[in-house]
This record gives sequence, structure tokens and C-alpha cells, in this order.
Amino acid sequence: MTAENNKKYIIGPLEKKHDKTEFNCGVDVLNQYLKIQASQDVKKNVAVTYALSTPASEKILGYYTLSSIGIFPGELPDELVRRLPRYPALPGILLGRLAVDSSCQGTGIGQYLLVDGLKRSLQVSNQIGIVAIIVDAKDNKAVKFYEHFGFLKLPENTHRLFLPISTIKKLELL
Repeated sequence: MTAENNKKYIIGPLEKKHDKTEFNCGVDVLNQYLKIQASQDVKKNVAVTYALSTPASEKILGYYTLSSIGIFPGELPDELVRRLPRYPALPGILLGRLAVDSSCQGTGIGQYLLVDGLKRSLQVSNQIGIVAIIVDAKDNKAVKFYEHFGFLKLPENTHRLFLPISTIKKLELL
């Protein structure tokens, strides 16, 4: 997305003012999460949902969620684990859901949401320890999307991918 496009969109925490009613990304479970569960997860401090809209409308055009996750070292590739301390679980951030309304798919909004999530995760990593960002891809198309941005498949679960925080730091996103 260009700097010009950045002015067209606003990404912020999901609020009551956001219009969730018409959101349809083509994946029922992601539509239902936004419409039914996202606000509950925010209230219970389970996950934070970030919604993308335009300055002119509160209609949600895309969203993603962030939450903390414990990563078991046995899930990660051996070459990464060798460089990490031997703890029973390592700290990470779960980018749990990322969806773009059907009317905006193919416009770069997915990339824009992902980069925003990586930036927020990087900021958190400057405050607390984070080893990696984890994503759960819903299907093979989503796997390819994340792989395009450097995410790596976990050895035992090819729909769960990760990106080391050290890689994100090298991207100079801020």
C-alpha cells in the first residue's frame, strides 16, 4: 500500500461505533467471529481486535486480532530452538484472525492489516519478551499469503506459521 492509501484508512481497536453488520469476507467462521465473538474477547481480555475502516465510514473493511501465546519449543524448528533458552514455553504473539471484506479483496488491504499487526507486535516486543509471531492459516490460500511475507511453517502443523521477532526487527517497519 502506498503512503497515499494510508490516508484512506484508519486501523484501531474494535469499538461499538464500528459497523460489523455488513462484513463478509467469504469465510463464515471469520464473519461470525467479528459479528458475535470479537467484542466478548475484548471485554474478557482474551484478544484485541483491530478494525480497518475509512475516515468517512465506520463500516469495517478488514480486521485482525492479537493475543499472547505460549509457544512450546518442540513446535519450532530445531535450528531456531538451539538459539533460545530452554524454557517449557516461549512467549509469542498470536495473530489469530485476519480477514478482508469481499468488496476490498485484492486491493492490498490484507497486506496493510498484516504490516499493522507486525508493527504493533514489534512495539510490544520492546516492552516484554516475544520470540515470534504465530498465525493459524485457515486454508492453503492463507498459507501462501503468509509465506509470501516470510512466515515459515511449523514442522508438525503446516497451517500454523511463525515469523521470528528478530526477522521483524530487521524489516524496520516503524
